[in-house]
Amino acid sequence: MSTIKDVARLAGVSVATVSRVFNDSAVVSPSRKGRVQRAAERLDYSPNVAARSLITNRTYTIGVLLPDLFGEFFSEVIRGIDHAAREAGLHVLLSSSHADTEELIAALRAMRGRIDGLIVMAPDIGAPKALERARAELPLVLIDPGLGAKGCDAISVSNHDGAYALVKHLLDLGHRRVATITGPPRNIDAEQRLAGYRRALREHGGDRDPDLEIAGDFSEPSGYEAAGHLIALKRPATAVFVANDYMAIGVLGALSDAGVRVPQDMAVGGFDDIAMSRYLNPPLTTVRVDAYDLGRRAAERLIRDPGDPSSRKPVREVLPTTLVIRGSCGAAGGERSRPGVSRSRAR
Repeated sequence: MSTIKDVARLAGVSVATVSRVFNDSAVVSPSRKGRVQRAAERLDYSPNVAARSLITNRTYTIGVLLPDLFGEFFSEVIRGIDHAAREAGLHVLLSSSHADTEELIAALRAMRGRIDGLIVMAPDIGAPKALERARAELPLVLIDPGLGAKGCDAISVSNHDGAYALVKHLLDLGHRRVATITGPPRNIDAEQRLAGYRRALREHGGDRDPDLEIAGDFSEPSGYEAAGHLIALKRPATAVFVANDYMAIGVLGALSDAGVRVPQDMAVGGFDDIAMSRYLNPPLTTVRVDAYDLGRRAAERLIRDPGDPSSRKPVREVLPTTLVIRGSCGAAGGERSRPGVSRSRAR
């Protein structure tokens, strides 16, 4: 295994110069820096991260804390974060809190001292106070649907507008009894999607019936179970907006098992546009969220501005969603952007 002395010898510089190169010191000339980097690449040398952190008081690692690590949506968020981190020469430390505030606090404690900054997705209603305490110790960027924590930049997706666009589309197709299968309680993404559903019914003549709001938890089994309640309604629905694609997959399975045809007997729409949505039978009408871009933008914001934000106002960025029309709603295929655009604003 090559050492820092081997790199210095091959590059024709001192050990101190090699150390300065890997610590991003500005006192090294570009020509010497290039010689050191070429020597390190030739010798397959990488610096000892632990020793480097003792010298610079940095770990060169960003933490990522998500409510779950399972499924395509979260893997795409992680991929976007990892891509941006690798471009900046940083490592990623990943953990989950299962959307529970107590687990969130425990995970934050476990990461303390091991990271230079943190990206958190914490949709639980009780999360902001814990996050504000963490922000006092290190830079923090939230992938956050709207709760916010004081002093933190945040990036989110347009849950309300995406749900509104899909439900309005179902109403425009002539459906009046449009049901919804919701996400878990205390989850802000789920609440915003439910609010978009209710607004579309209110503004476009849909039936407003509490029986049409059926509880789910964002998992496929809960979608399957909720579809049973949907089928058993005394006054049947003719369409359903499902608050994420995983539940929609469960719904499609349950409807197929019960002999309910999609879209002839029941139109179905989801949210997220995970890759398998287009390969279902029928392909799923849904709301596209660019999860990769969500993760990438969060990482870039943390890397670009990791310091104390006291000199500026925190920024909230909202990414747009896109209505993707496929066979499960019974309309012609294609895509339609929701009203509005991506926006950034100080708050």
